[in-house]
Amino acid sequence: MPETSPTRPPEAIANGPISLLASLQQSDSFFPGGAMAFSWGLEGLMRDALVTDATTLFAFVESQALSRWASLDQGLMCGAWRAGDAFDVWHEVDALAEAMSLPPALRNGSRRLGRTLADVHARLGSETANRIRNAIAAGRTPGHLVTVQGAVWRSLGIAEEEARAISAHMTCTGSVSSAVRLGIVGHLDAQRVLTLLRAPLARVLAQPAPPLDDLHAATFAADIAALRSQTHDARLFAN
Repeated sequence: MPETSPTRPPEAIANGPISLLASLQQSDSFFPGGAMAFSWGLEGLMRDALVTDATTLFAFVESQALSRWASLDQGLMCGAWRAGDAFDVWHEVDALAEAMSLPPALRNGSRRLGRTLADVHARLGSETANRIRNAIAAGRTPGHLVTVQGAVWRSLGIAEEEARAISAHMTCTGSVSSAVRLGIVGHLDAQRVLTLLRAPLARVLAQPAPPLDDLHAATFAADIAALRSQTHDARLFAN
């Protein structure tokens, strides 16, 4: 088979058909990234009867998107994307992701997904992903999901703006997908939640991503729910 993950020089990365098609592939739930094993605190909030319907689900997803992704995850992803071939800079961004991930269940989930994503892309022929996978295996870096995404997506020719968009999209679709599996909402209400979040996320994407020295998150209820989930033996998701 021909090479499936060509590395494009930085000057060639721009919005266009290649970037768009690669973005669609990466954000498709069919892509084997392993995200379906995680609810990021949603299962615990359902157990505590805090998220029980479309209205409360919207509040949860809105919080994940605007109070965590917008102010933390997108900054880390962009920092990793901008690191390019400077692997030492990427290491620093990944170390920051580790420091900013406080609840163990969320930190370990991010590391597991980052490792899975690096492994999948390495097996698809990505030199960047293979380098990251080797560093994770050697214990030189934790390999968080958002930083692996930034590095690998850049190597696939995905422009930074489109990387931000699919990162936001995947944050939201991951949450509503978990909600459907938990029986909180059906497929139509899940789509309504995504539609309601489109305009707020568009406003976020119209602004620059936050710099690495100004990252923060405020998803306290989800963080506490994720912490408490580890005390339950019977659960559908890992966090």
